[in-house]
Amino acid sequence: MTRHPSLTRRVTLLVTLTALTCFAIGGLWSFFQSDHQLEEVFDAELAQSTRIVQGLVRYLARSQSLEDLTTTLTETLKLPRQALEEGEDNEILPGGLGHKYEKKIAFQIWTDSGELLLNTQMREQQLDDSPGYAWEDYNGYSWRTYTLQDPVTGLWIQTAQREDVRGELSRQLALSNTLPLLLVLPMLVVVLVVAIRWGFTALRRVEVSVRDMAPESIHPLDDSSAPTEVQGLVRAVNGLLHRLNAALERERRFSADAAHELRTPLTALRLNLERVCDDHPGRYDGLIQSVDRMVHLVEQMLLLSRVDSGLDFPQDDHNLSALLEQCLAEVAPLALKKAIEPELEATPNQAIILCNSALIVTLIRSLLANAIQYSPSGTRVTVHLQAVQAGYRVTICDQGPGIVPEFRERAFDRFVRLDQRQGSGAGLGLAIALRIAELHGGSLRLTERSDGHSGLCVEVELPASRAGLSSRVSQQPTAEPAGNSL
Repeated sequence: MTRHPSLTRRVTLLVTLTALTCFAIGGLWSFFQSDHQLEEVFDAELAQSTRIVQGLVRYLARSQSLEDLTTTLTETLKLPRQALEEGEDNEILPGGLGHKYEKKIAFQIWTDSGELLLNTQMREQQLDDSPGYAWEDYNGYSWRTYTLQDPVTGLWIQTAQREDVRGELSRQLALSNTLPLLLVLPMLVVVLVVAIRWGFTALRRVEVSVRDMAPESIHPLDDSSAPTEVQGLVRAVNGLLHRLNAALERERRFSADAAHELRTPLTALRLNLERVCDDHPGRYDGLIQSVDRMVHLVEQMLLLSRVDSGLDFPQDDHNLSALLEQCLAEVAPLALKKAIEPELEATPNQAIILCNSALIVTLIRSLLANAIQYSPSGTRVTVHLQAVQAGYRVTICDQGPGIVPEFRERAFDRFVRLDQRQGSGAGLGLAIALRIAELHGGSLRLTERSDGHSGLCVEVELPASRAGLSSRVSQQPTAEPAGNSL
C-alpha cells in the first residue's frame, strides 16, 4: 500500500527549511557585514594612531635634534622586553607594563630623504612614499599599513598592524553578533513545529468527525471551527454526505418496501399451494420449499432493514446462558433431522448482558442454523460460553468444511455464499449477525477449530452489563464446565 506523506510533516519540513535558509543567509550576511565594518574600524584606528604619532613627532621636533628625536621616540614607543620574551598565556603584562598584542603593532618614521629614524618591529623596510593604506609582507606575516607625511616636519610616519590580529578580533566580534541567531534557531524550530501542529488541530477534529461517522447516523460536519482554507472542502464533504444519506435512505426504504410488498403475495401463494397439495400430496413439495426460502429471504431483508436503520431497540438485562439454552431448543428439530448433537458448555451460570433479547436470539439462532446446515450428519455442534475481560464470549464450532482464512472477511458481505453447493440461504445470515453484534457494542469473527479438526468456529463477544460484572465477584468458579446435551 502506498504511504502518502503527512501534510503536517510536509508543511513543518518546508517551513523549517525556509527558516533555516533565511537564518543561514542572514547569519552569513551579518558575519561578513560585521567583519567588514570591523575592518573599517581597525583602519580608522590605524590612521588615528598614525596621527597621534605625527603630533608627538611635530611637538618634539621643535626642541630636539633628529638624533635626540630618534632616541626619545625609541624610548617612548619601544615594547617592554617582557612583552617580547614571554609567551602569550597572559596577555596583560603585570605591573601595568602594557599588553602583549603591542608586539603586533609597529611604528616607522623616515626623513624626507628616506633615512630611517624609528622602526619598532618591521626591520629593513624601505620607505614607500605612497601615502594611505597598503598591505606589506614581512617575516611571514601580512601587515596592514597606513602612511602619511607631516607637512610641517617633512617626516614620513607609518603605523602597521599584523593581519592575524585584525582577523582574529574581527572574526570573534562577528561571531559574537551571529551567535545569538544560532542560539535562537533551535527554539524557533521547536516553536514552529508546535505552532504548525496546533494549527492543524482543527483539521484533525474534522477528520475524527468523518472517521467516527456511522452509515446509519450520517450528519453534516461543523464548518464553524474549520479553518478558512478548508471550509470549502468541508462544505463539499457535507454536500456529499447529504447525497449519500439520501441514497442510503432510498436503499433502505426500497428494501423495506419491497420486503413488505413481497410478504403478502408469498403468503397467499403458500396457502394456495397447501390447498393444491391436499389433492396431490408430495407433488409440489419442491415448489413449497422454494416459496419457504423466498419467505425466509424476505424476513431476513426486513430484519436487515431494521437493524441498518439505526432504530433504538429497547434493551434490558438478560442472562446469556438462558438465551443460549432457548436457541438450542429452537434449533433442536433441525439438528435431529441431520442426526447432529448440539452441546452447550456454559462456564458462568449467570452471564448478564444488556441487550435486546429478540435480536440476540436471532443472532445465535442464525449462527446455530448455519453450523447445523454446513455440518455433516452424525457430527456435533458445540456452543461454549465463557467470561472474558469485559464481557462474555460465545463460541459456536461445527465439523463442516470450514472457510479458508483469505475468504473469511468476504463471508460477512451481503448476498455472498462462498459454497453454492451446500445450504439454501441467501447469504444474509452472517451480515445480520455481525450487525446485531455491533449494535450491542460487541464483535463477531470467524476462526478455525483449536483441536485441529476440520470445521469453523464463530466467536461472538458481547459486553457485560453492570449487573453482569457485579455477579462475577459473587460467583465461585466451578471446577469443570457443565456439559448439557440437547
